[in-house]
Amino acid sequence: MADSAPEGEPRHHAGTLPISQLPDKGRVACQGRVESVTFLPADQAAAFSAMVSDAEPGRLAARAGGRRGRLRVVWLGRRRVPGIEAGAEIRLEGMLSMNNGLPTMFNPRYEILSRQEDE
Repeated sequence: MADSAPEGEPRHHAGTLPISQLPDKGRVACQGRVESVTFLPADQAAAFSAMVSDAEPGRLAARAGGRRGRLRVVWLGRRRVPGIEAGAEIRLEGMLSMNNGLPTMFNPRYEILSRQEDE
């Protein structure tokens, strides 16, 4: 079967949006690559967060008018989320809101699509 995406561009699951094309709020399904994760000290309330951006920032940002999408994802009550690590490509589904100027999704459903191999 032929690929629907041009060579070198990520394939998006049906109904998912690139991070750069997310609306300001509402229920969304999107996909991107984990840039970084944040671990909080043990003396703070349990929360695990990750910054997710477009999987291929150069190609998608060019189509989005030069805007590179970034999304903060927060799992409340968790110190770690298995499989969520820098470099992993993930699909997320949940309610999107703005929090401190960044699109943010709390406790989303997630699916790990791929992980970077250690070199």
